Amino acid sequence: MDAVSELLAEVRARGAVFRQAIMRPPWALRMASGAPLTLATMLRGHAWIVPDEHEPVRIEAGDIAVVRGDVPHAVADSPTSTPEAVVTSADYCSSVEGVEQASGLARTCGEPADESAAVLLSGAFERRGELSERLLQALPPVLVVPAEERPFPSPEQVAEEVARDRPGQQLVLDRLLDLMLVSALRSWFDNPNADAPAWCRALDDPVVGVALRLLHDTPAHPWTVAELATKVGVSRAALARRFTALIGEPPMAYLTNWRIALAADLLRKTDQTVDSIARKVGYANAFALSVAFKRLRGTRPSDYRKPAQQTG
Repeated sequence: MDAVSELLAEVRARGAVFRQAIMRPPWALRMASGAPLTLATMLRGHAWIVPDEHEPVRIEAGDIAVVRGDVPHAVADSPTSTPEAVVTSADYCSSVEGVEQASGLARTCGEPADESAAVLLSGAFERRGELSERLLQALPPVLVVPAEERPFPSPEQVAEEVARDRPGQQLVLDRLLDLMLVSALRSWFDNPNADAPAWCRALDDPVVGVALRLLHDTPAHPWTVAELATKVGVSRAALARRFTALIGEPPMAYLTNWRIALAADLLRKTDQTVDSIARKVGYANAFALSVAFKRLRGTRPSDYRKPAQQTG
């Protein structure tokens, strides 16, 4: 399995939150659900994703925006509209000018019959533990996949499921959110002009791509640049030079970051001991992992694990 497939295979939503809101300008929603990742798409009309510390991004009908949970933002009809409502996981249909009150199913705010109204469909991963730390770190603050790239499933298919009450609906919505995210990310990874992670683009390189797969497949191996170069079939200097040029950091620095990302996932998703995780990702013991983890993440492995235990 390649590294991209490995990242996407870990996407699993449980209790996904999907809502559609019917709105008339001016409207603006402050998004504060606390979700680690949200998706937004317009079924009709357009919207602006307005992050606090980044440039606003416009999305048209059918575009999919993926927004990291650590990016405070609003969704509005204009970058200058002031949010008068805060959207939380508990109260999606807040009373605010421009946003219709809930009618019918709780997942829909307003009546979608009015063709002049904008319709926002949004979904959220409720729990961080279901998303790979490596994936969240790879994402830009706001990722937009244009409608012409035809992500699957289509927003219309998702909206149809959201608007109907059926047995097993939550499971279906979970899988639809998974598919929307995986499809959006695959389009992003495939776009040569996108700002996808350097290691993702380098997987197609005949030298660096081979080295990356070796590091990804066996991170616990005691790699050296010399051994890696021998496996790839180039000189040590040639590998180090090409790897750094394409990835932006030397092979061993990349390996360290990859090991720590793997450890972070295991800390959040399993109850394995720190010592066991250390050996699994290439460190001799818990102390060695703790030193590297603290240097890169600013906290000890045991402290990093605590939030997941408290919310799990």
